[in-house]
This record gives sequence, structure tokens and C-alpha cells, in this order.
Amino acid sequence: MSEQHHKEKTARHLERLSEALDSGTQHQVRKLLGNLSAAEIGDLLESLPIAKRLAVWEMTDPELDGDVLVDVNDEVRATLIRGSTPEELVAAVGDLDLDDLADILDDLPNAVTTKVLNAMTQQDRVRLAQVMSYPEDSAGGLMDPDFLSIRPDVSLDVVLRYLRMREELPEVFDLLFVTDRNGRYLGSLRMSVLLTQPPDSVVEQLMDTSVKPIPVTMHAAQVVTEFEHHDLVTAPVVDHDNRLLGWISVDDVVDVIREAAEHTMLAGAGLDEEDDMFAPIVQSASRRWIWLGVNLVTAILAALVLYAFEPTLDQIVATAVLFPIVMSMGGIAGTQTLTLMIRGMATGQVSGSNANALLRRELAVGLLNGIVFSVVVAVIAMIWYNDVSLGVVMAVAILLNLLAGALAGALIPGILKKLSIDPALAGGVVLTTVTDVVGILAFVGLATYILLGT
Repeated sequence: MSEQHHKEKTARHLERLSEALDSGTQHQVRKLLGNLSAAEIGDLLESLPIAKRLAVWEMTDPELDGDVLVDVNDEVRATLIRGSTPEELVAAVGDLDLDDLADILDDLPNAVTTKVLNAMTQQDRVRLAQVMSYPEDSAGGLMDPDFLSIRPDVSLDVVLRYLRMREELPEVFDLLFVTDRNGRYLGSLRMSVLLTQPPDSVVEQLMDTSVKPIPVTMHAAQVVTEFEHHDLVTAPVVDHDNRLLGWISVDDVVDVIREAAEHTMLAGAGLDEEDDMFAPIVQSASRRWIWLGVNLVTAILAALVLYAFEPTLDQIVATAVLFPIVMSMGGIAGTQTLTLMIRGMATGQVSGSNANALLRRELAVGLLNGIVFSVVVAVIAMIWYNDVSLGVVMAVAILLNLLAGALAGALIPGILKKLSIDPALAGGVVLTTVTDVVGILAFVGLATYILLGT
């Protein structure tokens, strides 16, 4: 399903659900919810005002409640938890996979957490603690510790009987992991091989050793890259001694990709993907104060630079008309480079080994674009004001600011990352400050010395 089709489908569900809620037809609401998956219900709950959200939550199938809690963002989850009784929450999360439970366990009330843990076996408690000991953005934080493993010296017939003995199998399931007696990963057996080869064949003869395990400490972004490069559906996760700890499936990877895309889109505006879009107005407003304040400071800085050249603006009205062009061109050029660098860092395509080459390339691109557009803008300025000197000032200012934008866009992400600041969050603000200040200094400064001769 395409992203556009998904959006249209969610919008249709939202419209029908809102109409049913407004008409007070609970039967119709339950019928609509009954045709949706937990993820689709989660999307709808995030799209509803709090009062309607809680009403829909009350009518959601209890068997889906746990999966819905996993699918919604942090703030919406907190709202749903507050609207549920401890007994309802225990029933909702009791059957979740351990990796999903680990994601939301800290959000649950202490009494609920205690009851859930007491209901688990000692082995599951140990596995849950193991998953929660790793960062959320690591392979250990993504993995499911409940895995299927087999020995290399058994026959396929034994493996099939072992699978039939289990009460259930994972929904996403294409590999069986082969380990030695010490739990060290040796390879994997594909389900297609298990089902098509003679039953008396031995696992060791048919197992695939090309599926490399993922280190438990690998960052989630690199896990995504591994799945992409090797067309994986599932992958084993191992510790530093190559002992099998768990496995990651493609649905976990899709979640990482979606969250990263949402973070990149919202961070540029100083927002958080975990925020509730229907949170109280004062709460939502206060969250935006930080970046509005930062932007105000940077705007004042640019205004102070402009104020220093106020006499030039008083004498040459054209500078006031034309200098926004200089700042805008530099800002766009810088944003293009900044976006490219942030994406490259996120995918691992930018590192210390190629950073200098990328910097030189972006400067060359900025220089070429600067030459082309400086000529275009200079000609427009000369025709507009019938002033060759003003056209020269525009040309030089455009060239300098495009170079400054390229340089800033290439350097800012790396600098912010070293300072442990998210480039996607702060990069745009810093870049805007640089291109605005450089643009003003270049254009109005040159106008002062060339056009006024001071």
C-alpha cells in the first residue's frame, strides 16, 4: 500500500468514526473498529480530540488494547493509560511479545507493572530485563528475545516435529537459527528448505551461513541498512561472544524507518513526534517557546547587523528592496546542503573518511550555482534600477552567500553532532542565522563601500 493510499484510508476511517461518534451510534463505532487493525486504530486515536479518543478507546476490542498501546505515541499512550483501570491494563499487556512489552513497561503504573511481572515465568522476566538493559535505538532494544533455535546435528523431520509441538509460531517467520550447545550462532535454516528437502536430511548440511548475525550493540539506523542491503526479513542478534540473544524482524525495522522519518520532518520545526497533537493548548504552546525564542534571538542578531548599516538603507532604497533576495538564495542553498548531509549521516554514508571530499564538492556546487545565479540576479538588478554598480554588488553578494550557505550546510551537522545536539533539530536555526548575517554583511556592506564610497 502506498503512503498516499494509507493517508486517504486513514482520513476516510476518521471521517466515518467522527460521524458515528457525533450521532451517538456506539454500534456503528464498534463495527468500524472491528474492521481495523491495532495500528489503524492507533492512527485514529492519535487523530481524535481527547474526549472522543477516550470514548473510542472504551469501545476497542480488549484483545487489541495491548497492541494499540504499543502503536500510539508516548503522550497518547499516557492518556489511554490514565483512562484505563489497572485490571484492564494488566489484561491488555499480559499477552504482548517481550520486545513490545519492554517498549511500554516504564509507562505503566507501578501496581500494573508488578502484577504483569509476577504473572510471568522467571525465564521471561530475565529475557525482559535483558531487552530493557539495551538502549531503545540499538539492536538489543529492537530484538525479540523469544527465538527458535535448533542444533546442527538433527534431521529435518525432528525439526518439523519440534515446530508442531509448539503452541504458536511468530507471525513473521522465515528462518530457524542454528546454534551449538553453548548457544553460539552457527547459521540459519530457511523455512523453504525445511519444507522442500527430504525429512532425513541433516540441518548442518542445509543450513545457510551467509546470513550474518547483528551485534546487539549495533545502532538501529545501521540495522535498517543491514536489512536493506541484504534483503532480510528476519535476522539473528548476538553478543560479543557470538551467543544468540534474540532476533529482529522486518516489522521492527519498518517502525524504525517510520519513526526516523517523522523525527526528521518534525524536528526541523522544533517539534517532537511523541507529542500529542490534541494536547492542552497551554502545554502545546509552552513546548514551542524554546525554538521560537531561539529564532527570535537569531532574528535580533540579523537585525542588529542590519541596523549597523542603517545609513546605507536610508540613502539607497534599492538595498532594502533587494537584500531579501540575497538572504533567501543563501538560505535555500544552505538548506539543500544541510539536508543532504543530515541524510548522509543518518544512513552512514557520511563519515570522517569522506567528509573533506563532500565539503569540497559542496563548495564547488555552491560556487557554480553562485556564478550562474549571481549573473542572473545582477542583470535583473541592472535592468530594474539602471545601475551597473548595484548589479555588481548583487552579483558578489549572491556568490558569497551561496558559498557561505554551502559551507555552513556542510559543517553544521558534524559540529552539532560533536556537541551532542540533534542536527535535524537545531541545524536549520543555525543555518538561517549564518546565511542571514553573511547575506546582510555581504550585500549592505558592499553597497556601503562601492555605492557610497565609504
